[in-house]
Amino acid sequence: MELVHHHKEYFKNDFLYKELIKDGDFKTIADIFTLLADTNRLKIFWFLCHSKECVLNISQVMNMTNPAVSHHLKILKDAGLIESYRDGKEVFYTVSNQEKSQALHSMIEKLMEITCPDFDSNHEKINLNSEYLEDQVNKIKEVHDYMKNNLSTRFTIEELAKKFAINATTLKTVFKDVYGTSIAAHIKEHRMEKAADLLIHTEKSINEISAEVGYESQSKFSGAFKDFFNLSPLEYRKSKTKF
Repeated sequence: MELVHHHKEYFKNDFLYKELIKDGDFKTIADIFTLLADTNRLKIFWFLCHSKECVLNISQVMNMTNPAVSHHLKILKDAGLIESYRDGKEVFYTVSNQEKSQALHSMIEKLMEITCPDFDSNHEKINLNSEYLEDQVNKIKEVHDYMKNNLSTRFTIEELAKKFAINATTLKTVFKDVYGTSIAAHIKEHRMEKAADLLIHTEKSINEISAEVGYESQSKFSGAFKDFFNLSPLEYRKSKTKF
């Protein structure tokens, strides 16, 4: 390929061009990165790189509801990153033997400087001595816990920034760094988890539950819930309860 400007390249342009036009390959990688752009899903994947576990144990380790864990497991399995097998009445999940799964496992640990329990490594965890960074992370965790404990209330970025004395842009950026996704997407996941729990363990109406997890409109809540669980709230309740 002839470039407009003939600078002194230190690489072969033809080779790079041939690689760049492989849109399918790049899209596959981009899709995997998008799939793992969720902190909980990434943690589940990493956990299963070192373990074979059932949904109940994964839920306990992750401190998440069974439906939420099942949702993440389905996405990871559909992508071919994990696999499942049945032992008696129990279904276990673990990382798949596919090359992309092993490559992702290695990449995650290199980026995070984690000492993998399955390998003899001299890597040490990154030592974060910056008091400023630590303060910012702690503040973001306070914001997270505050929102999680008040799911019935909708907060704007500006309101949160003012309440916790933090710059709005810093709030959004550091939150995504800590939790792997935007504030809205992460809190929506908590709302869906709580809604699922209320549907299973209470007899509250759909309208009551939608208000309790921060939705003024029952129809918007039902739409969001179906997008998350592939079932309407009523269908989900019928499939999980005996009321």
